[in-house]
Amino acid sequence: MENLIAAFTSLTGSAPVGVWSAPGRVNLIGEHTDYNDGFCMPFALPHRVLVAAAPRTDRTWRVRSLNNGEVVTFSGEDLVPGMSGWQAYVAGVVWALGEAGHAVDGADLVLTSDVPMGAGLSSSAALECAVLTVLADLNALDIAGIDRAKLARRCENEFVGAPTGLMDQAASTLCTEGHALFFDCRSFETRQVPFDPAEAGLELLVVDTNTPHTHVDGEYAERRRSCDQAAATLGVPALRDITSDGLADALARLDDPIIQRRVRHVVTEDERVLDAVRRLEAGDVAGLAPLLDASHASMRDDFEITVPTVDLAVETARRAGAIGARMTGGGFGGCIIALVPRGEADRVADAVAAAFAEAGHAAPDRFIAAPSAGAGRIA
Repeated sequence: MENLIAAFTSLTGSAPVGVWSAPGRVNLIGEHTDYNDGFCMPFALPHRVLVAAAPRTDRTWRVRSLNNGEVVTFSGEDLVPGMSGWQAYVAGVVWALGEAGHAVDGADLVLTSDVPMGAGLSSSAALECAVLTVLADLNALDIAGIDRAKLARRCENEFVGAPTGLMDQAASTLCTEGHALFFDCRSFETRQVPFDPAEAGLELLVVDTNTPHTHVDGEYAERRRSCDQAAATLGVPALRDITSDGLADALARLDDPIIQRRVRHVVTEDERVLDAVRRLEAGDVAGLAPLLDASHASMRDDFEITVPTVDLAVETARRAGAIGARMTGGGFGGCIIALVPRGEADRVADAVAAAFAEAGHAAPDRFIAAPSAGAGRIA
């Protein structure tokens, strides 16, 4: 944080009025269910975007990123959806606040992030939620947590142009330490679900395959179109409305086998989320393991969003002693999570690294994930 404050002072000639942060997230279970009005259960990471900031009076926003060294300045006239570059995630928050009727003055912002980019850990939502938290505080805006998440999503959907659901922004805004967040993406009901792998003698290992995912482009959008098409054919508002009891009948009404597989993933994944909530609330952390395995198989075979490096990481982790493992995030690369006995994470991660080396892939990264707090002012 000292480097961040020093950089702010160097840029502006004065100290910031505060430092804010927002976390990346791991989705414990519930993939591609959010835009289907379904259920998911993410938790916040200790990896965060930090922003030092102070207000300006000229309706100008000056932003410096310590990650790439760039300084970008924009004014109200520049707030046009479709802006390119990393600064769009900052400008889009200003735009979304204005579109919602919130008056926002200019600001100087210096930011840094240790949320891995392109890893499926929601680095973009962390940036959006950190900036939104800054601007809400600087402008004394009284905005409820779920409404902040919606504004951040509007930035990403309408300004940046990425067709994501609400889960990432909700996690970055609403998560609490020591809990996963059960999130109903239709009603926006949330529930803090105790999640303490260490107490159960376990660790949640995250392995970044260093295969950048590209869910902003056509593959993610195609999956979403498929789900919307299926819901329209079945005459329901969203695939959330197809229950496991009605799945066989729904599949029989769909002619396209690809659409059938997409529907089966979403319906069974929603059921896995609800099952995971029940198990965690009963204190059965180890009971997540078969759900993680089943989720990965569904993403691989039915939703077809895994890639060879991700599948290799999951399969190797399981052979090396993980009791359950799956890909996490939007897919087509990124990270896996593996539930492992306490003290075994390094051994499992080393096995994955060895398998990657043998296959000629770049070395993966790893860390132990601990459920952390959502966005807020930290200094």
